[in-house]
Amino acid sequence: MEIVRLKNSLRDVALGKAFLLQGGDCAELFSYCEANAIDSKVKLLLQMSLVLIWGANKPVVRIARMAGQYAKPRSSPHEIIDGQQIPSYRGDILNGYQVEDRELDPNRLVLAYYNSAATLNYIRLQIAAGIADLHNSLDWNLGHVHEKQVQSKYQHIVDSITESLRFMRTIGADTAGQLETVDLYTSHEGLLLEYEQSLTRKLRHPSNRLSRPTDSPDGMGWYNTSAHFIWIGDRTRQVDGAHVEFFRGLENPIGIKVGPTTAAKELVELLDIVNPSREIGKVTLITRYGEEKVKTMLGPHIQAVQNSGHIVVWQCDPMHG
Repeated sequence: MEIVRLKNSLRDVALGKAFLLQGGDCAELFSYCEANAIDSKVKLLLQMSLVLIWGANKPVVRIARMAGQYAKPRSSPHEIIDGQQIPSYRGDILNGYQVEDRELDPNRLVLAYYNSAATLNYIRLQIAAGIADLHNSLDWNLGHVHEKQVQSKYQHIVDSITESLRFMRTIGADTAGQLETVDLYTSHEGLLLEYEQSLTRKLRHPSNRLSRPTDSPDGMGWYNTSAHFIWIGDRTRQVDGAHVEFFRGLENPIGIKVGPTTAAKELVELLDIVNPSREIGKVTLITRYGEEKVKTMLGPHIQAVQNSGHIVVWQCDPMHG
């Protein structure tokens, strides 16, 4: 199962054996569900992971903020535009960005599901067709980068890899199927619990899991099938809140946003609730302190988590680092 494979890979990240790369949209739009937009994001993730693998000499776990990142958390349910109070835009899954589309529409939940499924199916199709084949890395162009120096560095990496592959092919060693494909996982914030709960299933655990600390007697567990990886936002991580209660029952690897209002004691309490068995790599802590507070807050948070015995993945928020 893909969810379990991701959890096993994040275990390696937590242990320092691999690197986590996550990228995509802050808030996906339904209009992004089209070939060119999806291809460009996939290629960008492939480019970035190639550079990381080349520079760090470690495997890279790729997670896209795609195929479901349609909900947008807001601090207020309303905003003022042209002197008029209207509902805030809460993501395409609930309402539209245009002023005339701000009324909540439950039909958008179904549209979100269909757009997510279509995006994921297209990604799988493209990977199967060879978009991630390392032999085609020259096709992952850097059209979005305008600095010649950056383009030159990337070209140097691609040229070096191409030479290595040419040598391997010459001596008959280029037979590994891993060079032709990658694992690319999907993620989004699990903001709308009604939507997430509807896509959560009790399934039998795969027999090849590395560890089984949360196994039930019947060998079944609750898997959220809306994405491989979902996270709790900075506004919904209350220790006695509904989101934490829902997330603590999932077998998926999960994330928790950690912001400037997070107390170290509260952070450890959250980890104890969602991961009482201390499964390595089960939880990713996604830090978003802001430039002025990261120096004073990150260190104490790391120390508190280390003292607690939890081994987590530490990640800088890819959108609001």
